[in-house]
Amino acid sequence: MKPAIGQMIQIGPIIRQQLRKQGHTVVWLAQQLSCSRNNVYKIFNNYSISTHELMRISRILDFDFFALYSQEFEKTENQKDV
Repeated sequence: MKPAIGQMIQIGPIIRQQLRKQGHTVVWLAQQLSCSRNNVYKIFNNYSISTHELMRISRILDFDFFALYSQEFEKTENQKDV
């Protein structure tokens, strides 16, 4: 059984959560990404992001966001076996 689209990872809010957890500001992330604060807020509102951009953010925040997708993949694969 495949998960419904609504059950997929929503990466923007997770990036925001990780930024806050680390005590960084939107301004700080914008500076690290060489973009405006508005662009960072757009990232937060996106449910998907390019792999290139996600790699940049992963490196900046020193957090493997790709692992979240791997974990979700494993869960859905295990659900197929049930």
